Amino acid sequence: MAIETTVQTFQNLIDGEWVEAASKATFESINPANVSDIVGRFPASEEADVVKAIEAAQRAFQTWRDTAPSKRAEILYKAADLLEAGLESYAMELTREEGKTLASSRMEIKRSAQTLRYYAFEGLNISGETLPSDDPTISISTKKEPLGVVTVITPWNFPISIPARKIAPALAAGNTVVFKPASDTPLIALRLVQALHEAGLPAGVINFVTGSASRTGNALVTHPSVKAVTFTGSTRAGETIQRSVRLSTRVQLELGGKNPLLVMEDADVEQAAELAIKGGFELTGQACTGTSRVIVMDGLHDRFVRALVEKTGKLTIGNGCRQGVDIGPLANASQLKNVLEYMEIGKAEGAELVYGGEHLTEGEYADGYFVRPAVFTNVTPSMRIAQEEIFGPVIAVIRVSSFEEAMRVANDVEYGLSAAICTQDPVRIHHFVNQIQAGVVKVNRPTTGNAPQVPFGGVKMSSTATYRESGRGALEFYTQIKSVYHGV
Repeated sequence: MAIETTVQTFQNLIDGEWVEAASKATFESINPANVSDIVGRFPASEEADVVKAIEAAQRAFQTWRDTAPSKRAEILYKAADLLEAGLESYAMELTREEGKTLASSRMEIKRSAQTLRYYAFEGLNISGETLPSDDPTISISTKKEPLGVVTVITPWNFPISIPARKIAPALAAGNTVVFKPASDTPLIALRLVQALHEAGLPAGVINFVTGSASRTGNALVTHPSVKAVTFTGSTRAGETIQRSVRLSTRVQLELGGKNPLLVMEDADVEQAAELAIKGGFELTGQACTGTSRVIVMDGLHDRFVRALVEKTGKLTIGNGCRQGVDIGPLANASQLKNVLEYMEIGKAEGAELVYGGEHLTEGEYADGYFVRPAVFTNVTPSMRIAQEEIFGPVIAVIRVSSFEEAMRVANDVEYGLSAAICTQDPVRIHHFVNQIQAGVVKVNRPTTGNAPQVPFGGVKMSSTATYRESGRGALEFYTQIKSVYHGV
């Protein structure tokens, strides 16, 4: 059913001015719960638009790096206030554009504001150190300085909170930014940029360009004025960026995950099932930290599966704008196709689909990308549904007979982003924390969720290990150290 509304056309922000793409071409952002609902039209930017944005950021850099840290903090604080003032309307736009529930959208807007405030404060504490000198006529110190132009490339699953945790520390450290959001979710990304712009960022300090990666990506990562690239997205795209950047360009990559939840003999079965559902299904499985494997001790396996299936069956699937909905649609047609293909792969490999997996097409689901959450059992560690990132509401339950086997299975994937365990045994907890190959470790908590003050990142193919996102250490990526020898 068509949505009878006027479709607004939005623009890029380059050098403080709202402008269309040089080609004047546009693309549409649509509602994945109802593809007839066009959220907005956006510039289909190309390399020439990106180059203009980078040049504007380069011109603005010297003035911004010399801006008082307290002034930079003031702007970030004000932008946070503006986000919260528009909470309800922005949450509705986020849900229309990405599909997640209104409750999840509200939480993401609030977390984005919290992130801006956190880095406003931390930006006031960027400092060097004084070092001892063997020569009494020389004093030695270090200072931290911004890099210059940073390009920020973000995904559609957390389309405002991930940009916030990249852009806020970059700005707080004195860098200028060129930001390209995912083409599925440009509107909510634009709201973050509008808040920063209206809060008083000087022209050129933040620049916003929309369009496909194939048309814009090369300039974003290879232009000689770009000093750093921060990217969250697929492993394949991250590998392409890593190969493309100049030797002198810093790169921060947050990529895929195949995150396990280990359920031990002493686990509360009801709690374990709730953790699996929250981690695996709450965001329609579209989180890099989402629970995609549940590794269950043999003696608890059957009880756990019964509880998981029962609780999954009570989840309400529908348009995230509707009250009472637990799971929204997948974000786009490509995601739907990918998830459905993995369902067939799992069955062909011999896994048993004990619940869900259907493509929902009737009634309210007819015009959206809906699928019923799936639970597979009889999964072996080598199956593709146990090894490859699906990025959808699919949980593979793997039966094991010992803690040692559980740890081997948990670590036997190419990713290492997030992992959780459900147990009360302090010895098991100790060994899990020390032996699990993951950057984020949870105990009796879901694999999803991260606080802005806590470092975020993974190991193995989940991220570049040099720099972490979130927390005070995130500022290290956006600064360089200068050593000063001062004769006295």
